Amino acid sequence: MRIARFTTGDDPLYGIVTGEVDEHGQPDPDSVVVALAGDPLYVGVKLLEEQHRLADVRLLAPVLPRSKVVAIGKNYAAHAAEMGGEPPKEPLMFLKPNTSVVGPGDPIFYPPQTSDLHFEGELAVVIGRICRDVPREQATDVIHGYTVANDVTARDLQKSDGQWTRAKGFDSFCPLGPWIETDVDPHDFEVGRSVQTYLNGDIKQDGSTRDLIFDIPTLIAHITSVMTLLPGDVILTGTPEGVGPMQVGDEVEVSIAGIGTLTNKVAQR
Repeated sequence: MRIARFTTGDDPLYGIVTGEVDEHGQPDPDSVVVALAGDPLYVGVKLLEEQHRLADVRLLAPVLPRSKVVAIGKNYAAHAAEMGGEPPKEPLMFLKPNTSVVGPGDPIFYPPQTSDLHFEGELAVVIGRICRDVPREQATDVIHGYTVANDVTARDLQKSDGQWTRAKGFDSFCPLGPWIETDVDPHDFEVGRSVQTYLNGDIKQDGSTRDLIFDIPTLIAHITSVMTLLPGDVILTGTPEGVGPMQVGDEVEVSIAGIGTLTNKVAQR
């Protein structure tokens, strides 16, 4: 089930996206969105009679994190190497504010404080219930679904600050979308799903979730040993190698097989 948040020009709605998604994350051109009677995280899946062609709606960020985005750094060995370091011994956590979240098609704003803005395509996990101290073997019980993310980073600020809050926390630095896919076997990520990032149509990142150093159950167990997660909170699971700079006017696409494609353009702030 693909849960979208969308608008037709009025107040945002939630809906179920019908049709299939191809291996590149692109939906069937005949897909429609069947409206729901509210956020399924809180009211469940209650279908309405209202329907819209997917092509006729504007997709929004599929979730507005209730409190936080928890991101994981250097969770692919090749990316850790390209950043000039060894893989961490345990998950390396940092936070992005929920105000950094934007949706498909929204601009990524290039702030004047940086001159080295990078893309980082990632698999994102959406939490479905309040949870703390979750055992690894029960981690999938707290997952609502999965979506696509871009962990936008001001690389020069990341280096100069010595910590990552400013470099990764600007408004628009966490695009999410295009929807939440709930019907995924978590073991598929261990087998491997491609995570690809394109810059102006040229492929820059081509990784696989099978190369995650710490898998999703391990991440959930580790994070919830530190902090409580709330419904709608998001975990960014890390980026493959190939991160690189973006410029104003560039278009960035992050695609995860079987989930979807997230597209954003870079604009001057």
